[in-house]
Amino acid sequence: MTRLDRLDRSLLSALYQNSRVPIATLAGQHGVSRATIQARINRLLSAGVIRRFTIETGGEIDDLTVRALTSMQLQGVSTRAAARSLGRLPAIHRLHTTNGTWDLIAEIRVGSLAALDEVLAAIRAMPGVRNTETSILLSTFPADGSPRP
Repeated sequence: MTRLDRLDRSLLSALYQNSRVPIATLAGQHGVSRATIQARINRLLSAGVIRRFTIETGGEIDDLTVRALTSMQLQGVSTRAAARSLGRLPAIHRLHTTNGTWDLIAEIRVGSLAALDEVLAAIRAMPGVRNTETSILLSTFPADGSPRP
C-alpha cells in the first residue's frame, strides 16, 4: 500500500476537481517545483493510486448516455478480485462495495442499450458473479430535489 503524505492528498484533491490543471499551476499552489509535482504524479500513477484521467460530461452529452446501476452477488471470489476484473471494462464508471444481499454495485455508462446489454453479458460471464440486478437511471435530480434544467 502506498503511503500518502499531505502533498499527495492535496494533489489528488486538486486533480479530482480538475484533472487538466497545468503542472506549473499545481506547483505554484503547493509551493514546490514543477519537477516535484511531476514526480509525485508519476509515483501516484505507478503505484495505481491514480488509475486514469477522465472527463465528466453534462447537459446534452449526458442525455445521450445510458447510465445504469448493476448490483452483483458474488460467490467463490473475493470482492477485490471481482473489482479488478470489472475495472477492466471501460463502461464501468465506478464500483462500490455494499452490505446486505449485494456485494458490489457498478455504475455503468454506455452510449446505447445494445452496449449496455453487452456489458451486462460480460459481467454475468465473469467467474464468481452469482447474480445481478440492473436498474437503468432515467432522471437525475440535484440533492435538493429540484428538477434538472
